[in-house]
Amino acid sequence: MDQYPVINLKETGLRIKTLRQERGITVLELSQYMGFTEPQAVYKWQRGESLPTVDNLYALSKILRTSMEDILVGNDEMSSRFL
Repeated sequence: MDQYPVINLKETGLRIKTLRQERGITVLELSQYMGFTEPQAVYKWQRGESLPTVDNLYALSKILRTSMEDILVGNDEMSSRFL
């Protein structure tokens, strides 16, 4: 039986950070693009302490030029995705 799919917060946070860095976008720039007054939310995402809301995930996909699904890392993808 397949395991119920869940989003891995730590790996998703690492993925957000990696994509942001690959695009040459700073945390402050990303925070401003998202309309945040402080960068704490972005840091929390990157540390895997929280996930972006669906609206924020959609905005992230646009600035990072990827799909929302590509940003999220599920428990079934961890072992093969970054190898």
